Parts: sequence; C-alpha cells; structure tokens
Amino acid sequence: MAGSDHEGFTRFEKAGWTDPEIARHYAEEFARASEAAVPHLVTLSGALPGSRALDLCCGHGIVAEGLAAAGAEVTALDFSPAMLEMAGQRVPEATLVAGDASDTGLEGGVWDCVTVGFGILHVPDPAALLAEARRLLKPGGRLAFSTWLGPDAPSAVAWVFGAMARHGAQDIQLPAGPGPFDFAGQAAAEAGLVAAGFRPVGSAIGEGEWQIDVPDRPVDYFASGTVRGAALLKGQPPANMAAIREAVSEKVVTHCGGAAPYRVPAPSVIWAGEAV
Repeated sequence: MAGSDHEGFTRFEKAGWTDPEIARHYAEEFARASEAAVPHLVTLSGALPGSRALDLCCGHGIVAEGLAAAGAEVTALDFSPAMLEMAGQRVPEATLVAGDASDTGLEGGVWDCVTVGFGILHVPDPAALLAEARRLLKPGGRLAFSTWLGPDAPSAVAWVFGAMARHGAQDIQLPAGPGPFDFAGQAAAEAGLVAAGFRPVGSAIGEGEWQIDVPDRPVDYFASGTVRGAALLKGQPPANMAAIREAVSEKVVTHCGGAAPYRVPAPSVIWAGEAV
C-alpha cells in the first residue's frame, strides 16, 4: 500500500459514505457486482447455525443477510448511518453498531467469525483492521474478507481505474489510502493475514458482473456510487472525461460483445484466515 494519510482519508471516506445518495446508488447499482462475493464470505467464515458472527464495514447489509440466512447470530458494524439504515431494513434481526471497524470497542475473543465485504479498501490502515478482527475472534475463529480482483484480470473495476490513470487529469489530489488491488494477490493477502495472527485457510473467486445497455455505464456507477472513484471522475475536464468514457467503452465492447446487453465482469477475490 502506498503512503496513507490516515486522518485525511478517514474524513474523506466518512464524508462520502454518510451521504444518503451515494449510499443509495452504491446499493442499487454498484453493489450488483459485490453480491457475488457474499456466499463465499459466508462459507469461508465458517458461519453455522448459532455462530456469533460480526460483519465489519457492513454497508447496506448484504453480507449480514447471508450470515443470518446461514443461521448465525449477526452483529453488523459500519460508520455510515445511511448504510446502517439500509442494513437494518434488510436484516432486521441483526444487531447494528455504529463504529470504527479498526477500533470497534467490542468485546474481544468472543466471536466465531468476522467478515469484511470490501471494507479493507475503505479504511486508512488495513493492518489495523486485520489486527482488530484477530482481537475479536476466538482462537480458531475465522475471518473472511473480499476485495476486487485485478489489475490484470478482465474487470470493469480495473478498466475504469486504468482509464482514469491513462486519460485523467493528473492534478486531482485525494488523501492517500489503500489501492484498489492491494490485496488482490495471494502473497499480499496471506502476508497481511499472517502478520495479524491468522493462518491462511482458503480463498475463492466471486464472479461478479454488471448487465448494462450502454458500454460506458461502469463510469456512471463509479461516479454516483463510490467515493474515491467519484471524486476522481467529477474533477475531470470534459476532454479527459470523454477519453475515459471512450476507453471504458472500448474495453466493454471488445471483451463483452459488440451489442447490448453487455455482461461486464467485475470479479472479486475472497481470502480467509483462522485465528491462531
């Protein structure tokens, strides 16, 4: 991970994700790709009927919903009131907590499983998040977390970030934080788990996708339903924005067929560790 401005990044993320419109667009549009990770997160976490399960960075509650469907007793934590409101509507049986996933203040050593659905990309210090998950778990308990696969896999996420890197204005400054693919590779993911006190125990690929009618639609999903991606896109001069859209459209048409509807890949990778 590149250098991270912890306080600035935290303020930036909170300001974005507490916006009800961004949260809604994420849940209704962008998260259609995230949903493919849910069954793998639940399975790799080892959630069983009666398990005490904690879903960190719970967002609008799709992982918590999967854990509850597996019979677990679910607590879901997020810093965004807008996300927690949606999670409560989706999983009314879950206990909801407003808090910091890296410093939850919850009792340690009592949880059977902890899940983090893409939240490792939204904290200033992923190592602190992994360490907090280890503190919370019982010995032998499991952590499962997801992130986007990339940057070389066919992926709308990689295509949009790649187009912004190649064609975007270079003077847009954001607080430094985790990169979108910092934990996509096995070596980095397992090193992070081991450093936090876990034994790596498995992984899976979530075959997420978006079905779209317009080939540059992934740009719109980033612009309306993310925080960092939106900030990068909304600051673009018109010519740069047009070039970004053209580059993404070219990738979609090349990889997904020449006519709509396009089934656009947005794969994720799920990693799991056992607390030792």
